[in-house]
Amino acid sequence: MIPMVDLKRQYMRLKNDIDRAVSQVLADTQFILGPNVGKLEEEIAAYHGAAYAVGCANGTDALLLALRACGIETGDEIITTPFTFIATAEVAAQIGVRPVFVDICPDTFNIDPDKIEAAVTARTKAVVPVHLFGHPADMAPILTIARKHGLKIIEDCAQAFGARYQGRIVGTMGDIGCFSFFPSKNLGCYGDGGIVVTSDGDLAAKVKMLRNHGSAVRYYHSEVGYNSRLDEIQAAILRVKLSEIDSQNENRRQHADAYRAAITAPNVTLPIERPGCKHVYHQFTLRCKNRQAIASALSDAGIASAVYYPVPLHRQDVFLKMFGAQKPLPVAEACANDVISLPMFPELTSDEIRLIAGVINHVA
Repeated sequence: MIPMVDLKRQYMRLKNDIDRAVSQVLADTQFILGPNVGKLEEEIAAYHGAAYAVGCANGTDALLLALRACGIETGDEIITTPFTFIATAEVAAQIGVRPVFVDICPDTFNIDPDKIEAAVTARTKAVVPVHLFGHPADMAPILTIARKHGLKIIEDCAQAFGARYQGRIVGTMGDIGCFSFFPSKNLGCYGDGGIVVTSDGDLAAKVKMLRNHGSAVRYYHSEVGYNSRLDEIQAAILRVKLSEIDSQNENRRQHADAYRAAITAPNVTLPIERPGCKHVYHQFTLRCKNRQAIASALSDAGIASAVYYPVPLHRQDVFLKMFGAQKPLPVAEACANDVISLPMFPELTSDEIRLIAGVINHVA
């Protein structure tokens, strides 16, 4: 069986270092906001060339805390993509903010900058681009629109740790960048975890307060906050993995090149990398017209595949109930009907890639 991601291979390769790091946390018994959380925050801030990084419980909370820190509140609107995991828009709805969805680019699956400005209203307070599957969103025009209308930019980088756009690392181009450490991510822990990155001291201080029950000084609470602290054991694991994130992303890029060379079926559209972008391939996602046949053939061969995402957010029942029907977004809807993602992880082998490609070439 070839899984979508093989965390066991990764753990066995890093076992000694990870076991040592976890054992040290257990011996030190500083489990909440201990030294590893602080050091990880410093290391991730330095990696991004940002002034601050603030750990939190998960990537969803990173987005929620970012919205709150940016002053976005009930009655406001954000503009975002319909083609992503629900967390991007879910956190807005949780605090009474309306997510306004605009269509996507068919080649990168990211929000289409040309569709954003028409969606801006007097209630719009932020744009939330998602760097989906590891490919950066087209940030230059998004930044221009945001400056023109005085909007915040909250980057959803959950799938794109280490990706770059025109030489700039994702998460540092807007006001605040939000990351997930879900186990399957390029930089993943062994549970839930997340972090925000910013060079705005006020935003960092607000996130730090909100993640800890709205308290900057113990037992003194200035806002209603959350219990959203990054776990010390997870931070220790992440520090081990952070040291090799660039080399592991490079492995993913090499695997993507190998897939592109091996998959020759004419009815398959392979993922692209736009000029000036560095894709880190959290997923290797194809477009095809016979998705079910390909998925079935892969399954019969003991190969996993997945559909990210079968229902765009503007068609999800929860948002239809909350906000009513929205106009069609044809590109997102078309992608939802024909995307399929293949196994992608650094330890994937050349033989496995050839086997996967062979199945697809035979069926497609």
